[in-house]
Amino acid sequence: MNRPTELKNNQRELYYFRWRLGIAAACAVLLFTLLIGRFFFLQVVQHDYFSTLAENNRISIIPVIPNRGLILDRNGVVLAYNYSAYTLEITPSKVKRLDTTINDLATLVDIQPRDRKRFKKLLDESRNFESLPIRARLNDVEVARFAANRYRFPGVEIKARLFRHYPKGELASHAIGHIGRINDADLDQLEEADEMANYRGTDHIGKLGIEQSYEKQLHGTTGFEQVETDAGGHSLRVLNRRSPISGKNLTLTLDSRLQDVAEQAFGAHRGALVAIDPKNGEVLAFISKPGFDPNLFIDGIDPISWDTLNNSPDKPLNNRALRGQYPPGSTFKPFMALAGLELGKRTPSYTISDPGFFTLAGNAHHYRDWKPGGHGMVDLKKSITISCDTYYYGLANDLGPDNIFNFIGQFGFGKKTGIDIEGETSGLLPSREWKMKRYKQKWYAGDTISVGIGQGYNLATPLQLAFATAILANNGTAIRPHLVRSVRDAGASQEQLMPVKPAATLALKPENLALVREAMVAVTQPGGTAPRVGANAPYLTAGKTGTAQVIAIKQTEKYVESRVAERHRDHALFIAYAPADDPKIAFAILVENGGHGGSTAGPIARTLLDFYLLGKSPIPVLPAAEEEEGPHD
Repeated sequence: MNRPTELKNNQRELYYFRWRLGIAAACAVLLFTLLIGRFFFLQVVQHDYFSTLAENNRISIIPVIPNRGLILDRNGVVLAYNYSAYTLEITPSKVKRLDTTINDLATLVDIQPRDRKRFKKLLDESRNFESLPIRARLNDVEVARFAANRYRFPGVEIKARLFRHYPKGELASHAIGHIGRINDADLDQLEEADEMANYRGTDHIGKLGIEQSYEKQLHGTTGFEQVETDAGGHSLRVLNRRSPISGKNLTLTLDSRLQDVAEQAFGAHRGALVAIDPKNGEVLAFISKPGFDPNLFIDGIDPISWDTLNNSPDKPLNNRALRGQYPPGSTFKPFMALAGLELGKRTPSYTISDPGFFTLAGNAHHYRDWKPGGHGMVDLKKSITISCDTYYYGLANDLGPDNIFNFIGQFGFGKKTGIDIEGETSGLLPSREWKMKRYKQKWYAGDTISVGIGQGYNLATPLQLAFATAILANNGTAIRPHLVRSVRDAGASQEQLMPVKPAATLALKPENLALVREAMVAVTQPGGTAPRVGANAPYLTAGKTGTAQVIAIKQTEKYVESRVAERHRDHALFIAYAPADDPKIAFAILVENGGHGGSTAGPIARTLLDFYLLGKSPIPVLPAAEEEEGPHD
């Protein structure tokens, strides 16, 4: 049976078609309206904003790093300068496979294992977006080879950099210091000092010594270039430029020739020497042995060199002159003698009979002199000349700890000298209050006895000893020691002299000072403890030997140097100034584990003086057998 055929409802289909068409048209109108509205918003409302962005994309502000100032010695010898070289640098955040990239670079540029280790160390210390050197000082062939393959290495580029160089290597390294890459601690300090803007584009900053303390003067002022770039980021032209201002050149008080002679005189010994012009506080030589090569630190020191320096038993990174604290030993005695004279506890004629020991009243304990059997009859002059311990045991007991602390503190013991480099330690001039605070113990008479010969709790830096000696040489006037003599703008002919700053003038009686100085001259003559220093010299030297104990020796035991391990032997000290009648140089020498001051430090002193005062090499000296110094002087 056939079904009836269904007829189309054309009217209904037309209705739905028109409905759908209307919706589509409405959507199209809405979309076009939104698009036109967005175009209007971007091109009219936000025109200034996007115009600025486009301009910023077209124009880059590039910092221009200033030349770092030069460092010269007092005679114009260059101790630190800059040179330009190419560096191959990697920005880690732009490199996907860092190790693979470095391996590929090594096929074009010579990259040694030490370069990889240094890069790894810098990577651990730096931010991921910073450009880090993988190789410095590329030659022209290496630059050309990389340039031809530049497209293969996104995130790697060659940059022209200024490098610092120290042509004298280890010479005066602890005084000059070095620069190094800016780390997080440096950034925090720059931000605190509001100096971040001036260090844009700068990778290095002073880390030690003069380089650190005079960073602001040496760095200069950063400039900028306003550069137009294309869509690929390539420079098209310079629109504007503000030139950088180079750092100031520093002239030091150091005499590099004197420094070199004195460093050589130390030989293989460890120790320190500080020489000062007593009339103006200029530091003529500043030695800490052994030293280090500051050039190692410029690009970031490689781990092998760092381990060698940091783990060496000789501690070459330790600034012994500035931070080393040692018992002053018998070099303390001239200041004790002055205290006795000035405070009325001794007169020039006061004499003791030295049996070779001192005993406190009511105490059976003997404080032993360095010379068994003693020195016989000893007055103040002789006590300095032959370094009689017994004399100073009694003097210290009569003065008491308060007088010692108050009087001798005037010579700079127990406080910083204020030298113009950072990191100085203050040494220790002990007092009752200090001991109670430090050990929760009262002060005993035996403490005073030990302090009287520069032992016990007493500690001084070689710089402090040189400063105190300079005060003696300058008739009681103390002038703050300093290493920078003048500052000069790059290209300028005029230099600005650094002001001389008298620290204090001690109220000393001329006759007392003259007596102590006369006794110190006798130290360097036959019969004194350092005759080798003054032997056949055309000038007079005033000095005092000293020996500082490293390990305690019981009073009942005899110190025999050959039976003691080398690093446990006594330190040798010597302080002096010359010429004695018109001092031009005052200094302190410390030789670690050197034994006797006269026999070990004395020859270094003679070499220093002959060169500085006469300009010649040392003349023959007396044989060691003629030394009259004991094991604790």
